[in-house]
Amino acid sequence: MSLHRNGPLTDLRVIEFAGLGAAPFCSMLLAELGADVVRIDRPDAAPAGAYSLISRSRRSVVLDLKTADGVDTALRLITKADALTESFRPGVMERLALGPEAAFARNPRLVYGRLSGWGQTGPLAHAAGHDINYTALSGALHAIGTAAQPGIPLNLVADLGGGALYLALGVLAGVLHARSSGEGQVVDCAMSDGAASLMTMYYGAVAAGDWIDQRASNRLDGGAYFYSTYECADGQWIALGPLEPQFYVRLLELLGVQDQDGWDQRDDRQSWTTCRMRLAILIRQRPRSEWVKLLEGTDACFAPVLSLKEAPLHPHHRARATFVSAFGVTQPAPAPRFSKTPGAIQSPPPQPGQHTQEVLEDWLGERYGTAR
Repeated sequence: MSLHRNGPLTDLRVIEFAGLGAAPFCSMLLAELGADVVRIDRPDAAPAGAYSLISRSRRSVVLDLKTADGVDTALRLITKADALTESFRPGVMERLALGPEAAFARNPRLVYGRLSGWGQTGPLAHAAGHDINYTALSGALHAIGTAAQPGIPLNLVADLGGGALYLALGVLAGVLHARSSGEGQVVDCAMSDGAASLMTMYYGAVAAGDWIDQRASNRLDGGAYFYSTYECADGQWIALGPLEPQFYVRLLELLGVQDQDGWDQRDDRQSWTTCRMRLAILIRQRPRSEWVKLLEGTDACFAPVLSLKEAPLHPHHRARATFVSAFGVTQPAPAPRFSKTPGAIQSPPPQPGQHTQEVLEDWLGERYGTAR
């Protein structure tokens, strides 16, 4: 019997060929919007831990894809699926006899989602890489960091933003098309493409002459003193971002400084260094808790810089249940939120093969190993 699922995608079935990082995150997103996501694990897959949070909310089937029986079972599951996701290097699925041609022969309406670093084509298609490499090639890494050195934005830009989110969008768009046309298709989702796409606004700003192609020189890259982070007296940090004039005026009012003291020249880039130094001195006069008491919840565009342990405890997150305790682990709740069909963390991370028999009965109506 299949799991009881919540969310707007409860009529969607997805086959996930187990991978790392971005692909499991995409599957988690789909599953927590209600999709029945079945992950195909290898026989030698490592046991899942309670803290493998991006593996939550779906079921696991173990198949040996190096055998004819394993491939045949995978193809029969594909026949019942709306979509498939895989994140191997180009050509691996074809060598397993599970590439798009074989899949479409069984299920012409299938959306075949392919997630890779460099894409299915191009001179780098077969090269190894990670988020930092894809982000670097997109121009995003050059734009992030200090004037002296690029900064590493975790693996949020290419893996999760440009990879997992774009794959989820591509799969859902493909399913909508397939349901109206009867035609499936391949979704070629490259993390390098996605990272570049996320930079669209900045490429427009460069073309318009509104963006200096040098780190820490612009309003949104840490160059502007009114969109930056500051250290407090206790060594903690706060983030300020009053970009709009009215919000900037409110910040000055709350800080008790006057425009005539030179703070009214914020559009003059030549004043940014001096104003940053003055603001840094001012912020270091009080601990973070005092700045929170003075500025939080106002139009000064303020927030404390919270650690991963602090963030779930913040009153705003608690009020919205942004973080939840599920299966003994504090973790982010599903997002976004739906008023009619709310999503949910459907289940804890599965052990490899935990649901093999259940899925075969549920999807194929048979017991494992029975004649077909």
